Amino acid sequence: MHIEDGILSPLACAAWYGVTAAFVVPGISEIKQRIRENLMYKPFLAMVGVAVFVISAMHFPVPVTGSCSHPCGTALAAIIIGPFATVVISTIVLFFQAVFLGHGGITTIGANTVSMGIAGGMSGYLLWRMLLAVKCPLWLAAGFAGLAGDLVTYLVAALELAISLHGNVPLMKQWMIFFMGYAPTQLPLAIAEFAFTSTVLVAMLHRRPDLLPKFLQEKETRILQKRESEL
Repeated sequence: MHIEDGILSPLACAAWYGVTAAFVVPGISEIKQRIRENLMYKPFLAMVGVAVFVISAMHFPVPVTGSCSHPCGTALAAIIIGPFATVVISTIVLFFQAVFLGHGGITTIGANTVSMGIAGGMSGYLLWRMLLAVKCPLWLAAGFAGLAGDLVTYLVAALELAISLHGNVPLMKQWMIFFMGYAPTQLPLAIAEFAFTSTVLVAMLHRRPDLLPKFLQEKETRILQKRESEL
């Protein structure tokens, strides 16, 4: 997920920066709108940004390849602060990680944001909404969102590497080779992210629903009303 400087071609780096910019602009608009709706959103956004920084900075060596796997936290962030806002904080997080921790690089912030903030965050968020739409329990929907966001992040990171480095090897084959390099450590991390995302979201829903999106607050209100009517 943290692709280093010098690995991708300048053209690829520019292209991934362009994709990121297309999501950052509506992300800034989303943040401004949410701040107008809830004054607590701004400090909450900062807290989520710190959480994503810490979670995605934890690294676990990948056997043989010399690379590392990381949890992401962007699926959870997308659920609680919004998917486009998550792209914005992911870009900021990846910048500070590149500058202060040596994770990733400046030229590859666009590519790393596409994998972690856009692909990981958006896929987790969309799956979560789809599962809720078919009446899936909230804890289970959140868990699968975390798992999917984690795995999709690394599928896209592997694809980014394969596009630039596949040479004479077929793109699909090289893509799977890169992803299988991550798989031994990333699959357990994805399962851990399932549990983490589910636990955090359920705890927030019961203790601080005011910090969550409106439709989740309304969902919690309906649950409480149903319980009261059954008593």
